[in-house]
Amino acid sequence: MSDEDEDIQVDAPDLAEDDPMRAFLPASFGKKSTDTDVAAQMDRSRRNVDQHRAQAVKTQDRSQGSGPDISGSGGGDSDDNSHDNSDDGSDDDSDDEDEDEYPTSHEMVIKTHDRAVTTLSLDPAGGRLISGSIDCTIKLHDFSSMTPTTIRAFKSVDPFETKRSAASAETHPINHIEFNPLAGGVFLCVSAHPQAKIMSRDGDVIAEFVKGDMYLRDMNHTKGHVSEVTTGTWHPTDKNICVTAGTDSTLRIWDINNKRCQKEILVFKSKAPGTAGRSRMTAVAWGAAAQGGNNVLVSAALDGTLVMWSGNGSFSRPTAEIREAHKPNTWTGGIDISSDGRMVVTRGGDDLIKLWDTRKFKEPLVSVEHPSTSNEYPTTNIKYGPNATSIITGSRTGHLHILNPGNLRPEYTTPITPGAPLIAVNWHPKINQIVTGSANGETHVLYNPTMSAKGAVDVMSRAPKRRHLDDNPEFTTDMSLGLSGDSIVTPGALSGARRTGTTGSGSQPDEKHISENIPLSRMLHEDPREALLKYADVAKKDPMFTSAWKRTQPVTQYAEVSDEEGEGPDKKKVKR
Repeated sequence: MSDEDEDIQVDAPDLAEDDPMRAFLPASFGKKSTDTDVAAQMDRSRRNVDQHRAQAVKTQDRSQGSGPDISGSGGGDSDDNSHDNSDDGSDDDSDDEDEDEYPTSHEMVIKTHDRAVTTLSLDPAGGRLISGSIDCTIKLHDFSSMTPTTIRAFKSVDPFETKRSAASAETHPINHIEFNPLAGGVFLCVSAHPQAKIMSRDGDVIAEFVKGDMYLRDMNHTKGHVSEVTTGTWHPTDKNICVTAGTDSTLRIWDINNKRCQKEILVFKSKAPGTAGRSRMTAVAWGAAAQGGNNVLVSAALDGTLVMWSGNGSFSRPTAEIREAHKPNTWTGGIDISSDGRMVVTRGGDDLIKLWDTRKFKEPLVSVEHPSTSNEYPTTNIKYGPNATSIITGSRTGHLHILNPGNLRPEYTTPITPGAPLIAVNWHPKINQIVTGSANGETHVLYNPTMSAKGAVDVMSRAPKRRHLDDNPEFTTDMSLGLSGDSIVTPGALSGARRTGTTGSGSQPDEKHISENIPLSRMLHEDPREALLKYADVAKKDPMFTSAWKRTQPVTQYAEVSDEEGEGPDKKKVKR
């Protein structure tokens, strides 16, 4: 009989249909396909937003007119009931339309910071994301190296690590970071320190601006800031120029090739009573020139003043100044200029968002109420979207608000981190993705697979990477999908375990896990002498190893020693 005529039979275990062991049996032989189901991965990243919490109101608002609303309109969550009376399913239709118009249908969550994310920035190409936090670190993320199971920062940088010594633990929260829009190889780093830094895209310090002489009264004679720098930004057309704002009541323009002295100094003289002519500068924006005009440099002060300079100089005096543009002694942390250089939007700690025209820089065109987070997190920002067609900002409730740039009415509101204030926002025009930073340490990348390009779309389109033994499960494993069968769980490595913060000690194993899983581990805390004495009586009465000759063992005979002989030589000498 030939082999071809012979039926080949494979013995298989006889298992019931509902036997759990069937899950471990191979379904087929040979090499299995490793193709990634991209559609399924994208679907898992879709945002499940409650229809009553994410609402679109643009249709109704635009039908009422898009002109400026001088009287003010609530820009917070007051629009949540705008469609509650509709029973024909208009909520579903409007939300679907918004998901098609704004890149907010899907999200990728990055959890790399221990505390609130205060600032973030994307490079001009949209391939690298950096974030700064109150935990005094900068996290660098590269979209090209991340996969759905390895969403993590490839590097963590402390800008003051080189200055730290055994006797000094100098470290400062990160106030602002911003990639150079004309040369993505460097970014501006502003921390709660008088010296701002220029750092490379890999986190190396390239230049550190000089600190001024704090004993000089006239700020025009100092070569750098004498107190904390609050924020900064880049020149819109010159890649070598940037500006920083400080609590010493100055703006300083720097040439990054000369770190020993600022290029220009703008001293703000406050006219508010009780300020002694000084006020902290809280925000700054540098806009491109309008058609036929000059660059615009706008800054806000703690006394509520909004100041505008001609961005091309001279900087001896401002071109316009508005006193009490926002409530005095409230931190105006958000300011941005439209792409054409004509409009300025500001967000203050007085729960107001205001729109200004640089051509008539006297009164706000629009003023609306908004649940601010500036009192808790001064670095809360507000940004224009691509081509200035929208304005985005966060709120203390953890919602992302997309506003109409003409009347500041909310066009779309969606929860990102409910209960945790949304601090930093950024809408990248090239990849069409919105990045947010929240007080709970999370960074969210919002995108739409059909509208967005690269960035998070590429990450979610890659095959999941198999976890390495040294990988941190908090950054490399989606805990909602469970752990893989071949994963190795170390004590204290899971998200629910307590993480130690001691320098150099690393995470400590859980004592309960050790006592339950390692045999005789409890003996580590016992005294060996006491443990042996517990068995002394038992060994004497019932010896285990000497029982064979215990009856025939001869009695040991010792010589009797007198008291004098037992006293020893030292005692005898004393008696003499």
